[in-house]
Amino acid sequence: MADRLTGLEVFVRAIRLGSLSAAGRAMHMSSAMAARHLEALEARLGTTLVHRTTRRLSLTEAGEQFLDRAERLLAELAEAEAEASARTILAEGLVRVSVPAVFGTMHLAPLLPGFAERYPGVTIEMGFNDRVVDLLEERWDMAIRIGRLPDSGLVARKLADARLSLCAAPAYLHRRGTPSSVADLRDHDCLGYTLAVDGPATRWRFGKEGSIRIPVRGSLVADNGHALMTAAIGGQGIVYGPRFIVASALAEGHLVEIMLDEPLADMGAIHIVTHPTRRPTAKVRALIDYVAEHLTTLSTDW
Repeated sequence: MADRLTGLEVFVRAIRLGSLSAAGRAMHMSSAMAARHLEALEARLGTTLVHRTTRRLSLTEAGEQFLDRAERLLAELAEAEAEASARTILAEGLVRVSVPAVFGTMHLAPLLPGFAERYPGVTIEMGFNDRVVDLLEERWDMAIRIGRLPDSGLVARKLADARLSLCAAPAYLHRRGTPSSVADLRDHDCLGYTLAVDGPATRWRFGKEGSIRIPVRGSLVADNGHALMTAAIGGQGIVYGPRFIVASALAEGHLVEIMLDEPLADMGAIHIVTHPTRRPTAKVRALIDYVAEHLTTLSTDW
């Protein structure tokens, strides 16, 4: 049974990392041994899963169908083992977490004192970065991803829905008027986010599927949502971004929501993701469970 699982893991890692030698290094075995495990797996299945050349690997039709099942099986096994070990093994050591900058600063960092009190043996290294990191290559244990997840094969746990909000300061709306349609935005100072994955800062999307694209302009664009919120609170213009950034400003009356003739785009959700071939340890599982427990409560205001 152990060899069968090793063969599965070699197969998945070789495809994800691009070569049998890379899979062997990740699993602390020679490339020749990795090749033998893959050959044994193919022999048991009675089919070829991977075309191998000196330069690259490519999946056969059978390999494409089998890859998804293999990843799910490994992920389910890893989760079952992690759940068992989390109850019997002390959570301790370093956990490396990659988080979007503003979300991590506003909502994840405040949870860490409570986590440290519950798990004094765990040290957190948090990387604040809005780019999508490679968990395996960059050695992150987990990451927070916001939006619609691509079909990446990562193991994902949904924390909350991610909603957008269109808002401005009362002083700005008093001075410039309140838009009532998406077309009205062309005549307003719209503060743009430069790292948006669904389009440039000068073109905002509306409609549930984001199919309505409105050209906008403004006196500020930035790669940080908190900076845009601060500018909006100061009366500089309209901000269109995640509700988890502006929720407290809305509750305190520093910003007010703007209702238009078209719905805001669907932003997706907030997820914790881990790599399917890296089995979560007790310390990682402890942090995942703690974050999920507390953010589920906080997100009711978003």
